[in-house]
Amino acid sequence: MKKVTTLLLFTLVPFLVFSQNVKLEGVVKDASGKPLEMANVIAFKKGTKFLQSYSITGTNGHYKLSLEDSQEYTLKVSYLGFNTKSIDISIDNSLKDLKKDIVLNESSEALNEVEITYEMPVKIVGDTISYNVDSFTSGKEKKLEDILKKLPGVDIDDNGEVEVEGKKVQKILVEGKEFFDGDTKLATQNIPASAIDKVQVLKNYNEVAGMRGVTNNEDNIAINIKLKQGKKRFWFGEVNAGAGDNEKYIAKPKLFYYSPEKSINILADFNNIGETPFTMRDYFRFTGGLRGGMSGSGTSFNVSSGGLGFMTVQNNKAQEIISKFGALNFSMAPNKTIDFNGFAIVNDSETNMFTESNTVYNNLNLTEDSDTRAVQGSTLAMLKFSTTYKPNTNVHIDYDIFGKTSKQTELMDVNSTQRGAVDTNKEETPFSLNQNFNLYYTIDDKNIFAAEIQHNYEKDEPLYNSFATTQPFLVIPSDNTEELIDIIQNKKTTTNKFDAKLDYFYLLTPKSNINLTLGTTLSKQSLTSSINQTLANGSILNFTDASLNNDANYNFSDLFLRLNYKMVSGILTFNPGVSVHNYITKDTQLGTVEKENTIKILPDLYARLQFKSSESLRFNYSITTQFSDINNIAEGYILSNYNSLKQGNRALENALYHKYSLSYFSFSMFSFTNVHASINYTKKVDGIKNSTELIGVDRISTPVNSNLADETFSASFRYGKTYSRLKTNFRASFNNSKFNNIVNNQAISSKSISHNYQASIASKFKDAPNFEVGYQKSFAEYSNTGSTTDRPFANMEIGFFKNFILTADYSYYNYKNDENTIKNTYSFLNADLYYQQKDSKWEFKISADNLTNNTSMNTDSYNEISDSNLTSLYYIQPRIYLFSVKYNL
Repeated sequence: MKKVTTLLLFTLVPFLVFSQNVKLEGVVKDASGKPLEMANVIAFKKGTKFLQSYSITGTNGHYKLSLEDSQEYTLKVSYLGFNTKSIDISIDNSLKDLKKDIVLNESSEALNEVEITYEMPVKIVGDTISYNVDSFTSGKEKKLEDILKKLPGVDIDDNGEVEVEGKKVQKILVEGKEFFDGDTKLATQNIPASAIDKVQVLKNYNEVAGMRGVTNNEDNIAINIKLKQGKKRFWFGEVNAGAGDNEKYIAKPKLFYYSPEKSINILADFNNIGETPFTMRDYFRFTGGLRGGMSGSGTSFNVSSGGLGFMTVQNNKAQEIISKFGALNFSMAPNKTIDFNGFAIVNDSETNMFTESNTVYNNLNLTEDSDTRAVQGSTLAMLKFSTTYKPNTNVHIDYDIFGKTSKQTELMDVNSTQRGAVDTNKEETPFSLNQNFNLYYTIDDKNIFAAEIQHNYEKDEPLYNSFATTQPFLVIPSDNTEELIDIIQNKKTTTNKFDAKLDYFYLLTPKSNINLTLGTTLSKQSLTSSINQTLANGSILNFTDASLNNDANYNFSDLFLRLNYKMVSGILTFNPGVSVHNYITKDTQLGTVEKENTIKILPDLYARLQFKSSESLRFNYSITTQFSDINNIAEGYILSNYNSLKQGNRALENALYHKYSLSYFSFSMFSFTNVHASINYTKKVDGIKNSTELIGVDRISTPVNSNLADETFSASFRYGKTYSRLKTNFRASFNNSKFNNIVNNQAISSKSISHNYQASIASKFKDAPNFEVGYQKSFAEYSNTGSTTDRPFANMEIGFFKNFILTADYSYYNYKNDENTIKNTYSFLNADLYYQQKDSKWEFKISADNLTNNTSMNTDSYNEISDSNLTSLYYIQPRIYLFSVKYNL
């Protein structure tokens, strides 16, 4: 810990050295003395174009600049419709703060005749915030994510996705054209920083102009990247290749073309150094940019994958990861009324994992120690084509087709103190095809019509095979005289799901409307499965008992009518709604048919207080009806793992979710302060829970409706402030969940509490070294135990000898459980040294990953089904050295 303290003190020195600045503040007003909000005040070093500091005035016209002492500056003050004013000012070495009010005069010239001779760092027009990249960067940035991290109010989360003012960015555009719609990580990690001129944040984003005034778009945020002039109508890109010790390699060619009529993006990534350009988690969450269909309808009927539950990579690290990735994205506009765009993504990867685990079963007072080795293979492909037709401002038509297919394999070897040695082989081949059609028609100033139709087809055939010395489940009549019990399970699921809704909006006034929705969801699913045993002589022992086989069909339908009223009065937006649903379920299995008809009335409420353009308080309440899909309905037993057997329940009824949320957002362009706070409460009534029979460490589970309500309370807080040369962040989160399950015919109530705190401060000097230091503390508390993790971290970016750049990031982890029986400290240090001469297309790089040569990391979790706590030691790749060369096209 002493080393960490020394590191933090060392990295704080630059902040102290560069903090000796003078504060200049005042008020910008017009000739009558009225304060001007959103005026730009920029300080240049006199006689140069070097931007020292800038400010955007607040509601009272107040501005504030941080200037170095013993310097002369020229202030440029501008406001739309007023003459730009230049003021020379000298800062002596007295280090005394200064005050100066500034008066602007209205311009008599037409706006297009006013000459702007400088670039404003931030420009706000309506819901668009435009950042001039050069005003926030040092020129040492490599990718889009490096730029976004330095912009006020913008963050990159641990998954590489972009957040603005605490909200997820749904879409990234380049020159107004979609860049792999449905994922922001591909953009942040691949678009070269050297090509970017401006970053535009598009708030309240809605592609359909006619829908912006009648729907709530506060959480819809997109980012548009404006390219530098030399990057338009030209091919540009880079080729990156490298090699390292232990036969490590990397190759990353990228090619881009943008013009007003078309765009093409080509990405490739081949490496065995553990970098994961596209993971299985990315595959399953990648929506292709398709709309949510029935999201917000009041019904939750989500088709689960029904897969086998593969091991997941922790923090994109493993003992070894080999990746081969390729992607193509295009956009084309033959004329002003129609657009075509789409993408293709392929990925092939192999992952080796090794984990040592300690599991405590609270209800049984039983402990299991195990080690698990797994080799995973993943081959996937995704293809999307979209077209948008807008013949005029009143009509907007979309069509999308999006297909995904993959082959996943996993060979796993488990050694357990409770089960001995178990080998498993899993294979899945999921396929899905989604089609989406949308029509939006503005009839006149009072009437708007919208139709949204979506069809989804899914198919999966998971294969499960286990080899073990014992077989604990008595319901499976295996031949236990065999030296190795070879169990095979075949399963096949198919889903056809159709969603459609018709919306009619009637505008009572410019600030109020009524929305009437007629919608439906129709789903048809089938599931077949069988379990058998392969004997040592090669013969097959088929288990013909009905409880070990499935041949089920399940139909679900929801027909609903929904009424919403929206009203805006002053700072208040009030949007109540109610929907009436007629649900019909029908399942056919075991030679019988069961059918249920249910009617539900579901209210919801949305309210917002808009104190300022970037400050609001929002409240949401809704009741959602949750229905299970066929994976919980089919009553034959299904193996999900070597120690887990599941049986469905056709008598399941729907559950009700009560959701409350209160959130506050504030973003001040004057002080560059970003505040986001939220509290959420969810209560599940008649929830679908598991009744579990524990047989030692093995379990048999059946879903049931529980009259014991599950409850979750969560809260989060985020504060960020950008100063002239510093960016600070603080975030905290809290989650308290109460679960009720049935274990061995006893009702078990358990709790899971987690809270996390992180603070950081980063410099953003133009010509000096840049540093970031921070501290994260995490707590996890379960029914009978808990853990604490401390993580100080530091990053740096240093340019020296004109052509060299050194970057490094360091994290130190101190993990321990409450009983102090498990302790582990480890750290990660990564460093990159770049060399590139000015105006040269060649860049040379030496990389060192995991310089501390750490070989493992800790994770822990709680399983509510078995009421167990899991603590794992997860092994990762050792230190890697790599030399690479990049050529900019």
